[in-house]
Amino acid sequence: MSEVKKIATRESYGNALAELGAEHEDLVVLDADLAGATKTGVFKKAFPDRHIDCGIAECNMMGIAAGLSTTGKVPFASTFAMFASGRAYEQVRNSIGYPHMNVKIGATHAGISVGEDGASHQCNEDLALMREIPGMVVINPADDVEARAAVKAAYEYVGPVYLRFGRLAVPVINTNPDYKFEIGKGITLREGTDVTVFATGLCVNSALEAAEMLAADGISAKIINIHTIKPLDEELVVSAAKATGKVVTVEEHSVIGGLGSAVCETLCAKAPTPVLRIGVQDVFGESGSAVALLEKYKLDGKGVYEQIKAWV
Repeated sequence: MSEVKKIATRESYGNALAELGAEHEDLVVLDADLAGATKTGVFKKAFPDRHIDCGIAECNMMGIAAGLSTTGKVPFASTFAMFASGRAYEQVRNSIGYPHMNVKIGATHAGISVGEDGASHQCNEDLALMREIPGMVVINPADDVEARAAVKAAYEYVGPVYLRFGRLAVPVINTNPDYKFEIGKGITLREGTDVTVFATGLCVNSALEAAEMLAADGISAKIINIHTIKPLDEELVVSAAKATGKVVTVEEHSVIGGLGSAVCETLCAKAPTPVLRIGVQDVFGESGSAVALLEKYKLDGKGVYEQIKAWV
């Protein structure tokens, strides 16, 4: 059996930008002295005249991106998720969100899988912060295939988009030749009858692994990949919840304000259903290897399996 291919979605981001840059001269990339880490250095090498290093000044970078968008450019402002959504929140809200600028935010190194960088850099709040900005599209791809497709879709979409990428190399799971990425549309990866699991980002793979273990215990889990947190695929959420009667959400993010909250808000209004939210439980992360942290916070396949089994 061949080994599953793994690649970090931040790598996918850099590669996708370089590919799109060759096709679209209006695409420009901004970075905050992190081109090596965010992988936008790939674009910089290919198109140095369209790459702007703004230095360690993320707030200013967002303002520059907003200004460039008014000239017909399509800017991708790139930095760590902690800085994009945290440090520069006011500029993202007021300079990009409020006037609905055509700016794309490439936020890498999200979640606890940043690992050894510790709690100060492990952003588990970004989906919540960006989801609250009116008109902001929020995307959290699961793997290399989806990340590349998401960058392309973000370029084609007119308006602000927040793209979340990770540092850890993750398995490529979207190998179906019929795979299609569409903003706001979830993807059913596995059918099931006992419980529906909505997962996002690297936790999609964890959910799939958990489903295999649950099946061995006689529990049939429907697995749905929610790559777009906003706009949420409410129709799919409601139909799946009605079909199985139980719902679980899995995310490498705080259980407050992210995918779990979005799903609960929808079901509360349209189809009240018992929900288990799996994620970071209102705590800060800590320093450690990415794999060890995912295990400790029960976001790996085994941890997700144990939590679902105990609940179901």
